[in-house]
Amino acid sequence: MITAVVRYKLPPQIDYAACREHFHKIAPDFREVTGLISKHFIWSENGWAGGVYQWERIEDAKAFYTGPWLEGIIQRYGMKPQIDFYEVFAVTDNTRGKIELFKETVASKWL
Repeated sequence: MITAVVRYKLPPQIDYAACREHFHKIAPDFREVTGLISKHFIWSENGWAGGVYQWERIEDAKAFYTGPWLEGIIQRYGMKPQIDFYEVFAVTDNTRGKIELFKETVASKWL
């Protein structure tokens, strides 16, 4: 499993309410993204926003963060996003009462 943390600085015209409204509007669009397990839409009072994505494979993540998605981010926020990739070793999921331990993947070669 791969976690990607994507961040960008919000321009002054996009405040808390506008960011929240936009995220609520686009959240359903991520239901059909290839390899995406989940996305957390994040905002901080310091003016940064973005997403924490869980991916099945690094290839799916890297393919998604190019083309139309990247162009849309640059157009809306006026900057390329900061993207950090992490290989997930384990997950404690208290809502399901489950702990998952992951085997080493090919991702260790690219991190």
